[in-house]
Amino acid sequence: MQKYSSPNGVTKRFVELYGRRNLAEFNRYADVLTNFRQYFGYGSAFLCSSPGRVEFIGNHLDHNGGRVIACTVNLDIVAAFHANNSDVITIMGKKRGAIRVPVGDFSVTSHSAGLVKGVVRFLSEQGFKVGGFDAYTDSVIPSGAGVSSSAAFELFVGSALSVLYNNGAIPSDVLARAGQFAENVYFGKPCGLLDQSVIATGGAVLSDFRDGVVCTRLEAAAENVSLVLINTGKSHSDLSDLYAAIPADMRDVARFFGAERLVNVPRQQFFSRYNDVVNALGEGKALRAKHFFDESERVERISVLLNVAASADKGTLDPLGSGKDRVEQIISLINASGDSSLYQLKNCSTDESDSVIADAVSFARGVCLCGARVHGGGFAGTVLCVLPSENLALFVSAATEKYGADNVYPLRLRPLGTTVL
Repeated sequence: MQKYSSPNGVTKRFVELYGRRNLAEFNRYADVLTNFRQYFGYGSAFLCSSPGRVEFIGNHLDHNGGRVIACTVNLDIVAAFHANNSDVITIMGKKRGAIRVPVGDFSVTSHSAGLVKGVVRFLSEQGFKVGGFDAYTDSVIPSGAGVSSSAAFELFVGSALSVLYNNGAIPSDVLARAGQFAENVYFGKPCGLLDQSVIATGGAVLSDFRDGVVCTRLEAAAENVSLVLINTGKSHSDLSDLYAAIPADMRDVARFFGAERLVNVPRQQFFSRYNDVVNALGEGKALRAKHFFDESERVERISVLLNVAASADKGTLDPLGSGKDRVEQIISLINASGDSSLYQLKNCSTDESDSVIADAVSFARGVCLCGARVHGGGFAGTVLCVLPSENLALFVSAATEKYGADNVYPLRLRPLGTTVL
């Protein structure tokens, strides 16, 4: 990790982060540095990029000990920062007002200041050094689109404290847990570790929640696959009860078998007694448990496909056919996941008066060869679309015409998580 005064190192990292055509990003960083110097007067600065993420497959598996594939994407927060001689963290932003947080003030407040307080408090209680710093940020991660803008911000704050006061030695899993703590305590959001752990790890990540969370990076050569998020515009407000019912229903089924989570129930045992579950607990809970087991199999199959795709690009034997065949298999699995979310998990309404997610899924599949599924918690928000890269321009044009340019996000898988240049 080094300061901005090493342009060769920065250039190398830029290629890793943004690809070779990155003039727009260089200009963005130059603007961030200009504003940082204008506000704070430093002659040098650390630079940080902290990305958003999408959940590729594994809808609502984490809370019952399942596995999820998610990946960091090319939408990020860029920040210039420097230690100061005070015990105050000040963060200015291109699209946000100033945040000023005394390092020892752990009183619970909401909004971004609360996230800063939560990260600082967690790291301090874990025995790491904390202190004041000044920062200027520019984020292109859309808020409310399910791309984890809050987690990206938390990982930036933690990484800044790691570099400035701990020689960059705070482990990524600790930074992830600091972000989760901030969300849980200061935002009152009972989130797990999926978002933070993926952003801390970077790339395509298989997250296993059987015992805590174990993250494994997949090779994930995805040059032939493009991702697009469509924001349907429906609000997530007042949906907490709907979200909470899903893990509760799954756990009820697990307890029917004497376990606390579905990961501890053998798949064969569940299916052999499926009718007993329906009779005892109702079809709705049984279907949500069925989604858990079916979706778990899809996660395993896609993890193999992604790794095989990467091996094939390196010239090794590909037992699963051509790149086109792999893309079609991935799309088929994404669609199966989407159908399961619609009709088994039921986290997106099919009611005619409230069918924005189902309508968006149907629209996406009708444009071209495309896998489409509800993204994240469901019931509102965004739809993830997975399609052959050759169809990207056609798809984006059609989606933009229907939903507007501000609600369509073409994405590129990014190989690095939160990075200090």
